[in-house]
Amino acid sequence: THPLLKTSDFQYSQFYMEDSFCHYNMFNHHFFDGKAALEKCRAFLQEDEGKGVIMVTDPPFGGLVEPLAVTFKKLIALWKEGQSQDDSRKELPIFWIFPYFFESRIRQFFPSFCMLDYQVDYDNHVLYKHGKTGRKQSPVRIFTNIPPNKIILPTEEGYRFCPLCQRYVSLENQHCEHCDSCTSKDGRKWNHCFLCKKCVKPSWIHCTVCSYCAAPHHSCGGPKDGCFVCGELDHKRTTCPNISSSQRANKAVRKQKQRKSNKMELETTKGQS
Repeated sequence: THPLLKTSDFQYSQFYMEDSFCHYNMFNHHFFDGKAALEKCRAFLQEDEGKGVIMVTDPPFGGLVEPLAVTFKKLIALWKEGQSQDDSRKELPIFWIFPYFFESRIRQFFPSFCMLDYQVDYDNHVLYKHGKTGRKQSPVRIFTNIPPNKIILPTEEGYRFCPLCQRYVSLENQHCEHCDSCTSKDGRKWNHCFLCKKCVKPSWIHCTVCSYCAAPHHSCGGPKDGCFVCGELDHKRTTCPNISSSQRANKAVRKQKQRKSNKMELETTKGQS
């Protein structure tokens, strides 16, 4: 089956044959060329009873999930029209490329979807290209209704197979024995919080005021004065007895290094002036 590109960017019509291109708005399921384009799409989806058709969609990240989901369900319905009664339970295979933090919204509309650990990079995008470690990693993932154990991710790009989860995950995404899952969403190793009973981002700490894990400097409903960690008013977070002495020592070393670095930069600037 030949590919069919559907996009609102009409410039692509210069590079695709007429039977391989539809000028289309996925946010409202609108075909700019009217019924003829709709029938072209229908014929493509139902060719050979829809066998071998896979929908790959890479919508703008600023778009709302709900209108996209409504459109995708209409395309699924078009595809199902060409299915025989024996294949009525089959699903149109879909790869939806979108940031990982939309997972809950996507699964709200498509409960059978799962998120793959594969990080999608874009050569022409400043934020989403070539980062494979730490915070520089791309947040873009692939959501699909294809079982994850059937999708092999490249080991040479930093992925491994987890025999317990029966799927490929990034190397830093470690299996948590308490959650019984490889829990990381952003490619970094997450830590298990026994109070929240789930794994959280490595930079988060448990806030006793909010009773859940959050970023260290988040705003919560508790007192603005006092300690963020334990909520007591007689000390600050830096001197909290609940923080280990090793953590405070490491922070002091980092501050000292930063002061030395700033001093060297200042001396260099003076020497050049």
